[in-house]
Amino acid sequence: MSLYKNINDMPQPRDLMITIDHKSNAVLLPIYGSMVPFNVTTIRTVLGNQNTIRIIFNVPGTPLNPNDSNSLKNQDAIYLKEVFFRTKDSRHSSQVVQSFKTLKRQVMSRESERAERTSLVTQEKLKIASNKAKPLRLSNLWIRPPFSGRKKIPGTLEAHANGFRYSTTNERVDVLFANIKHAFVQPAEKEMTTLLHFHLHNHIMVGTKKTKDVQFYVQVMDVVQSLGGGRRSSSYDPDEIDEEQRERDRKNRVNDMWQLPQFASLNLEFDQPLRELGFHGVPYKTSVFIIPTSSCLVELIENPFLVVSLSEIEIVNLERVGFGQKNFDMAIIFKDFKKDVLRVDSVPTSSLEGIKEWLDTIDIKYYESKLNLNWRQILKTITDDPQSFIDDGGWEFLNLDGSDSESGGSEESDKGYEPSDVEVESESEDEASESGSMVESEDEEEEDSEKESEEEKGKTWDELEREATNADREHGVEFDSEEERKRRKMKAFGKSRPGSSGGGGSSSMKNMPPSKR
Repeated sequence: MSLYKNINDMPQPRDLMITIDHKSNAVLLPIYGSMVPFNVTTIRTVLGNQNTIRIIFNVPGTPLNPNDSNSLKNQDAIYLKEVFFRTKDSRHSSQVVQSFKTLKRQVMSRESERAERTSLVTQEKLKIASNKAKPLRLSNLWIRPPFSGRKKIPGTLEAHANGFRYSTTNERVDVLFANIKHAFVQPAEKEMTTLLHFHLHNHIMVGTKKTKDVQFYVQVMDVVQSLGGGRRSSSYDPDEIDEEQRERDRKNRVNDMWQLPQFASLNLEFDQPLRELGFHGVPYKTSVFIIPTSSCLVELIENPFLVVSLSEIEIVNLERVGFGQKNFDMAIIFKDFKKDVLRVDSVPTSSLEGIKEWLDTIDIKYYESKLNLNWRQILKTITDDPQSFIDDGGWEFLNLDGSDSESGGSEESDKGYEPSDVEVESESEDEASESGSMVESEDEEEEDSEKESEEEKGKTWDELEREATNADREHGVEFDSEEERKRRKMKAFGKSRPGSSGGGGSSSMKNMPPSKR
């Protein structure tokens, strides 16, 4: 690729010094008394210090620069790898390094933009409405993503025959009606902006950025307000009343525009988020307020935006759901299994029942699990063998609680069908016989107890002693006669009388006279 058509087009510095040409994207190096130009893309980096400047080139065959088609054709070619230059001016060294970095950044940005534009889908041109038609305009709107440049200025949104055009003093972007997949109007309720948001079928370029989401908004109140001030705030302050009125006017200006009859002829349908169904979650890096609509699940305030079409969702799996958990995660699986699963983490448990009711109303199947699943591996298994996935019951492997209850119910049903009619009758007869025998045994026990009580009440002490004696004789125990028992009792009684104790008593009886004895 030639940088200059003629040698006279090259800049001619006064001294043989390294020169950066931003117009031609070239770096001119003094080699053997001549200025030799190199395209900035052939240079990998430029390093410098107080006395030297080191320039490193892109050499084919190195790890950072693999072989390309040109290097394979010219395998005998010799490449320049590095060049060192000495300088006495340290400021010139730092200036060369900074100029090269700036030029390299600009060139890489243009190359990436050119590559992105080549991948865009070709669209029809915007049909500009005539002045007689008086196209509708919304002025003082801001755009996201913003145009490149440090200074950001508001623009005007115009509705033409087949699309919108947003334009500022330097930039413009066209949004065709045929490319709009979803359109939203979100009034400012708890935010500081009222916005129009377009989610597109195909990417477009907004400045140097490739995007599928374009947003136009107006601020209904100042982001920064003075908290101090010399005057005290009062509810009857006329300045504050006027400011509040201006905020209300800015808030209702966009809403009032859509009620004009001119917009009805455009056949545009704008969806509006349902705030009462919203919940907090982390779809990317920060916690945001996610709001369902009639056709999507959206978050339109923080960038990057979230727009999920409900018609593209296959199932939703609620993960880390358990007793005592403050948060849970929501995994959204799309019908296109090649798309990555969208995860919304750290959803408060207080929103769980509301999300379940919302999924039921829109007829989207959901499951619950106590752990996070490896969805990349699961989807790979499904795509590798979809027939076995269908034969195994599809997504029912996620329904762990349902499978347990079904297995328990089948066991109970099997137990219920085990006995036949004859066995049921035999069981009933057995139960009846057992109950009858129990009644009879209870009656017999009552009769026996009554007989025993009557026998115990009718017998005297002598009869009972006689029966005991007879029982002992039957067991082989012999006793003395009644006379012998009486004699032993009298002897024992005499020994136990008072005043007679041991041998002392017997000796006194012997010494007494016979008359006394």
